[in-house]
Amino acid sequence: MTTATNTKDSVARWSVGGVFLEGLAARDFRRLAESLDAGVRFRALLPPGPSEWTGADAVAGALQEWFGDAADFTLVDATVGEVGNRIHLAWRLRLRPAPFGIGEGWHVIEQQAYADVGEKIEALDLLCSGFAAEPGTGETE
Repeated sequence: MTTATNTKDSVARWSVGGVFLEGLAARDFRRLAESLDAGVRFRALLPPGPSEWTGADAVAGALQEWFGDAADFTLVDATVGEVGNRIHLAWRLRLRPAPFGIGEGWHVIEQQAYADVGEKIEALDLLCSGFAAEPGTGETE
């Protein structure tokens, strides 16, 4: 049974997730960092292997490194939900060029994350699809 207190807590935690996603969508990494606790722990399972960052600036910096330099960037889909006591965040992006010399054409990436949230995001565990070349798009489209 959900009580009014639990519902209120869920809405507040979802709101923090929404601020994170709004910052990502706008590539406003300062705003994104404001949704993170100063001591946030970020663990990510990326195609090259696991990585970990600590601190709001380090986490925002990692996301900026992945997405900040794309000339074209679109948030295709985003979701905020709840799994037990954790907030579920998911997003799909379309961008070009992909970072790290991956390619100039359009790429899509999907990430799923689970967050521990108090007043801000305190811990974030992420699974990344990797940057996948979008079929049917050329280098100059």
